[in-house]
Amino acid sequence: MTAPAPADHRTDHRPLTDAARAAEEILTALPLPSHRTPAEHRAAETAKDRARDLRTAFLATHTDTVYDRLTDGRIRSLRIDELVAEAALAYPGLVPTAEQLAQERGRAQADKEGHEIDQGIFLRAVLNSPTAGPHLMDAMLRPTARAMRLLPDFLRTGVFESRAVRLERVAGVARLTLCRDDRLNAEDNEQADDLETAVDLALLDPDCRVGLVRGGEMSHPRYRGRRVFCAGINLKALSAGDISLVGFLLRRELGCLRKLAGGLVVPGSDGWRSPRVEMPWVAGVDGFAIGGGAQLLLVFDHVVAAADSYVSLPAAQEGIVPGAANFRLTRFTGPRLARQMILGGRRLWATEPEARTLVDEVVEPAGMDAALERAVDRLRGDAVLANRRMLRVAEEPDEAFRAYMAEFALEQALRIYGEDVIHKTGRFAAGDRSG
Repeated sequence: MTAPAPADHRTDHRPLTDAARAAEEILTALPLPSHRTPAEHRAAETAKDRARDLRTAFLATHTDTVYDRLTDGRIRSLRIDELVAEAALAYPGLVPTAEQLAQERGRAQADKEGHEIDQGIFLRAVLNSPTAGPHLMDAMLRPTARAMRLLPDFLRTGVFESRAVRLERVAGVARLTLCRDDRLNAEDNEQADDLETAVDLALLDPDCRVGLVRGGEMSHPRYRGRRVFCAGINLKALSAGDISLVGFLLRRELGCLRKLAGGLVVPGSDGWRSPRVEMPWVAGVDGFAIGGGAQLLLVFDHVVAAADSYVSLPAAQEGIVPGAANFRLTRFTGPRLARQMILGGRRLWATEPEARTLVDEVVEPAGMDAALERAVDRLRGDAVLANRRMLRVAEEPDEAFRAYMAEFALEQALRIYGEDVIHKTGRFAAGDRSG
């Protein structure tokens, strides 16, 4: 049960509800966005802007009240998908309803109204709050419900397999293979769910001491029989409207990647010990690490790259923000090279001297297996975890990361609905580029 809202809180919410309802009536009466005249576009944007102004003003005053009401005074830990779902029921007009999102789910990106931008406005306010923000960040570090359901079976068998990943415990090593062989391990909502589930299972297994992530062999015609690490975001899925802000773009950063970087929060943990359980991770880069694949490298403790592989962050070509790479990359490469990669689209080959800022070892493809096993063995030491934890505290303070993610929540929402992104992803999709 949510707590009753203060009277002024309910009064301030009413104009937003009215504006959101009026905007929805206007949008319903118009053709789909790709078929609108310039005048119809202006009418739609004017109605949405009015509701967004009121939404922002309401949250500027009442974010903590809203969050406490939704979480029973921060007793309940809600993940971002659960939080926006409950906010839609408790505060009409604050975020899109389940019905609005379901209606848009079957549309191409060019024909969506951009309701996810309203989720971005809400989540930016929550993450910016010094009270609500840390609570939400901790909620995203808890194991997923899916992982908790699968945990007993994984502890017994040591194997978890889904369409996108395969996890196997072998001699204390969590061997995680990215195995979407038909699409070069391109990322989408399903892959984000599978990968976070696998990471949770590995971290919850007391017999796993080190993690190893590598791409599997591909069946994609251009790379058949070859290992590939990751092609980044699935641009065809983005163009088709199948990449969601909450289910992929935010979940990936606040959940899976942050768990890889700093561990997960174990439910029910208390006392003087840290509530987080973590372990070191090794990555093996075969072929390429593009976009989201490059972002993954920034949270690993040791990266081994094949001599014929490369790393790139083609954010400028795709038109979106490359996750938390803008936050992390300069720490590895320095600001000049980070700008060349993010703003200029520079492709960094493993054999270039500058690549050693992102990878620890470069070996011939035939030597990858042996090099990865050596790296795993080096990270088994008893003091590795303590030093890893202290490095994270020094390099990536939680408050700094939270501030970045607050702005990312809205900025990325705006980007995925930008006209340039819709045009570019449509062109990539027509050219059959996976990510």
